[in-house]
Amino acid sequence: MDGRNRVDVKPGSKVAVILKKDQRSGIKTEGVVKDLLTNSSFHPHGIKVRLEDGQVGRVCDIL
Repeated sequence: MDGRNRVDVKPGSKVAVILKKDQRSGIKTEGVVKDLLTNSSFHPHGIKVRLEDGQVGRVCDIL
């Protein structure tokens, strides 16, 4: 699962996200989903989430 469908991403899921500052380099950050920030059911770049540590990024992988 690649995190582009909202139904696949749930609070408490362990995910890899790409933070805004890392979009050019593609560096992934792992964490646990706290909140879903994207309202649409699909987003081509990944569903935007807030991790439990407060960082915000788009989901690239669901672990």
